[in-house]
Amino acid sequence: MAIAIRRHSHSRNGHGAPSGAEIAPVALDHEELAVRRGERSGLYCVVAVHSTVLGPALGGLRIWHYADQSDALRDAMRLAAGMTLKAAAAGLALGGGKGVICAPADGFDGAGRRAALRDFGDLVESLDGSYITAEDVGTTPEDLLVVRERTAHITGLPPSRGGSGDPSPFTAIGVEAAIRACAHQRWGDHSLAGRRVCVVGLGHVGAPLTRRLADAGCDLIVADIDPAKRRLSAELGASWSEPEEAMLAECDVLVPCALGGVINDGNVDRLSCGVICGSANNQLAHDALAGELAEREILYAPDFIANAGGLIHVFMEVEGYSEERAVALAKGIEDTLGRVFSVASQLGITPLDAARELADRRLRAAAG
Repeated sequence: MAIAIRRHSHSRNGHGAPSGAEIAPVALDHEELAVRRGERSGLYCVVAVHSTVLGPALGGLRIWHYADQSDALRDAMRLAAGMTLKAAAAGLALGGGKGVICAPADGFDGAGRRAALRDFGDLVESLDGSYITAEDVGTTPEDLLVVRERTAHITGLPPSRGGSGDPSPFTAIGVEAAIRACAHQRWGDHSLAGRRVCVVGLGHVGAPLTRRLADAGCDLIVADIDPAKRRLSAELGASWSEPEEAMLAECDVLVPCALGGVINDGNVDRLSCGVICGSANNQLAHDALAGELAEREILYAPDFIANAGGLIHVFMEVEGYSEERAVALAKGIEDTLGRVFSVASQLGITPLDAARELADRRLRAAAG
């Protein structure tokens, strides 16, 4: 059976801000937290619904191995809260949610993966449409087809099955737009030509983003834990680095595109970049680091603004898909981030606080 923690009995109007911390406690201000041990796989599945005040909670399914099962709950809760802010700031009629399958340490075989995905689909279906799932770290559009066998509350299916497909290229479009906004704010010029840019993580988003940055004329440093990604480095004429070294590389723009918490107390004083703008969620290990970056005159683009292109893409599938409109909205992140920087300057606050203020204004207005 599912273990569900509900914050209310009838209305879906809870909202709040994520802690932004990999190690700090996560506020229990969610509307619903459902945990179920799959009947087929024996693996724990989690869905966190943070807010449905603007619409159904949408958030991807993350398949990951956690050293402690409680880390999976915190991960889902933190990411769901971030999705609430992301959707609100992007002006979408969506709330924030997240799904997690706790993968075994030794990985899946084909049958085990299918069993876990079907178990997750059952959990999603039990939530009666309050949560819509999609692709995230560790999943593919093909995985979603298995989940789809058990629930219709899903988006981002392969185009061959009537869906809009992989959202990652649209996330990359949005992050590039965000980097242009940062360049204008920091150096007074939207152009990225000649800028030294370090991309850390060459996965589903990092790889297409790196190609876009190469086309924009950037001088690239790239890094990934997978040495096979050196092929992309060689193809684009980029310099290769190991991830820990790349985080400290002297560059104009640092672009974190892997997992969260990469800006932390141990490295914040050693960063050698002018801008931080990437696709990873929860890049700051805790919120106070936003102030430390500002003190060091490093411009930080709040990740839930910069990486909203993928969410925009899958939202368009829910509303009625138009690739042209999805691209236009993803590119519009440049203007959204420009407004964030303007509010930050006007109020004398960090861009992170300004982004949250913009999102919270919309949530408060919707909640009445």
